[in-house]
Amino acid sequence: MGVDTPERLRALLIAFILGLSIASAQNAAPVSLTDQLGAQYKLAKLGQGDSGIVVVGAGTVLQIQKPGIVGAGITSGALCESKYEGGNLKNPGAVCRSLVGSHGLRYFNVGDKVYPIRMDVNLGKDRIHIVFVECDACNGAAEPAVYKSEVVYQFAKGSLSNTSAPQVEDTLGQVLAIVEGGPPPIQDQAQNGESQPASQPDPQTIRIGQTTDQVVAALGKPEKIVDLGAKQLYVYKDLKVTFMNGKVADVQ
Repeated sequence: MGVDTPERLRALLIAFILGLSIASAQNAAPVSLTDQLGAQYKLAKLGQGDSGIVVVGAGTVLQIQKPGIVGAGITSGALCESKYEGGNLKNPGAVCRSLVGSHGLRYFNVGDKVYPIRMDVNLGKDRIHIVFVECDACNGAAEPAVYKSEVVYQFAKGSLSNTSAPQVEDTLGQVLAIVEGGPPPIQDQAQNGESQPASQPDPQTIRIGQTTDQVVAALGKPEKIVDLGAKQLYVYKDLKVTFMNGKVADVQ
């Protein structure tokens, strides 16, 4: 057997180091789906404000793509979920809406912007839960009124663990699409000690979630009021405003 030359020893050493690097890479734990999604969906932070619980830290801005999602007041113990499966969104039933009713309802519109506050990935059940709150600053609301809701994404049995993060994000975006460059919530500046003047709404603009007093202040007294208990109809000459538990739920 010949004597190893310095060049041969260096070559053997480099090969040994490369082998260790490859083995280390192969044994490294893969990045979980939860971590990959967490990098794309920054959760908002809630805190105590003058008007109650408010958003104090901005999250990733999401935009609602499907109608019928129902929100409950942030202090409500109930949470009406919408279930998305096979391209169809099943909205909360009447029982859930009645439970939330005593705490106030928020009927989200397509295009409304929200912040995620919790995301749970359950590979065993092939589900992803996203709990979110409305983004008042994004939606131009005059007063902070935090409502929460949840969308449960049900994937085909055994498929979620084999689905790539980009594919999962595409599915999530069919109901809650990521919006680039969304504004921070009003409460961010207040938390830093800066005063934040309240924005003044257009007096002729009626928004989901406004109270009966706010609507009357903007439009005047209605020509007719239909009282159906928790549901009320304010009939004007050119439109009809539907209230649920004292908050605007629909305008026609």
